[in-house]
Amino acid sequence: MKCEHCTRKECSKKTKTDDQQNASVDVPRPAQENGEKGEFHKLADAKIFLSDCLACDSCVTEEEGVQVSQQNAKDFFRVLNLNKKCDSSLHKVLAVSVCPQSLPYFAAKFSLSVTDASRRLCGFLKSLGVHYVFDTMIAADFSILESQREFVRRYHQHSEQQPTLPMLTSACPGWVRYAERVLGHPITPHLCTAKSPQQIMGSLVKDYFARRQNLSPDKIFHVIVAPCYDKKLEALGEDFPTNLHSSRGADCVLTSGEIVQIMEQSDLSVKDAAVDTLFGDLEEGELRRHDGASSDGYLAHVFRHAAKELFNEDVGEVTYRALRNKDFQEVTLERDGEVLLRFAAACGFRNIQNVVLKLKKGRFPYHFVEVLACAGGCLSGRGQAQAEDGRTDTALLRQMEGIYAHMPVRPTEPSAHVQALYQEWLGGADSPRAQETLHTAYGDPGHPAHSRDIKW
Repeated sequence: MKCEHCTRKECSKKTKTDDQQNASVDVPRPAQENGEKGEFHKLADAKIFLSDCLACDSCVTEEEGVQVSQQNAKDFFRVLNLNKKCDSSLHKVLAVSVCPQSLPYFAAKFSLSVTDASRRLCGFLKSLGVHYVFDTMIAADFSILESQREFVRRYHQHSEQQPTLPMLTSACPGWVRYAERVLGHPITPHLCTAKSPQQIMGSLVKDYFARRQNLSPDKIFHVIVAPCYDKKLEALGEDFPTNLHSSRGADCVLTSGEIVQIMEQSDLSVKDAAVDTLFGDLEEGELRRHDGASSDGYLAHVFRHAAKELFNEDVGEVTYRALRNKDFQEVTLERDGEVLLRFAAACGFRNIQNVVLKLKKGRFPYHFVEVLACAGGCLSGRGQAQAEDGRTDTALLRQMEGIYAHMPVRPTEPSAHVQALYQEWLGGADSPRAQETLHTAYGDPGHPAHSRDIKW
């Protein structure tokens, strides 16, 4: 199974004639499994287009291809139908976590405000049989806070003999997969070790929430709704150990587009409902976003924190300056004509190429880079911003960007819930449990691709 963005000139898995650009994996209707009939038989088949995978490595293994093909609505409805059977020992608690970058898509598609779109989505999922619907904002809070702390630590440890900078963000699974599978050393040591929001949300649901509900992690079926297909690949490597066994943080990932397809072809009666919280709060909070143009805003948050911690400078609005193109932007902190911090945001693989080449040559002037595989950022994920012809739906994307920009921004300070979780769930921000739960390590890819074998 070969990715259309594959950087290798040759692929050992398939011949060129086998690698059709729009090859797809057909997923049968949920009701067809074992001859089942039910209320979901009218829902459309889901398709995963292999050309939509942005993980730019040499290839996707056959085993991974099979597992990715199972990350679809069929698996979701299998659990829903299983819960309708009499044997309660087989029942699962269904929890769905929605990424904030998916909400503008639902708002645009159904001509609703973000709040109303969220309530409509939540109501629809619960009408199907989902028990809990969360958003992933609190998981992003943890990821950003850990990234802030790590950057300050790296800044103090950095030296020419042992360079720890620049720090490259690790929240985008397409970029991380490319860095691990293709680039290897010397790039992977620069990857931030903080886990992504999806990975942390998996731990929150399968560990913290499960214990609050007196449930075994394997009794929860956790679904992620995300803007891109790379999240499906990310879910394959999210196993985390519990006291008794290992459990996958996300059992199934569905793109925003797949959810809308199900909603559009369903005739279920839907009553709007509020999003749930991990803490059992009854009061519905205001939907907010992090301070990023189309992503979780790691650059802005880390920049403000570093300016204060390292130079005692309070930064209000972060000013971005486009350089090579609109997807490569720079932010600097200056004092008396001296540049104290130089950050960048690089979106799309062509900009990533320039970052990698300059970093390898030792000519990279940045302390920090927020790296995103999709040109335009997370809102442009091909699981939601794609037209029927496979190209980006520019009009829809502009509408989504406007909706996202008008969402209120989340405060930079840690919320009371996050501070409480550090103590109650992790035993403190500096505890071994916090390190294990919120951070990861990057494996050795063996022999990464030679630079001359990489094509863009």
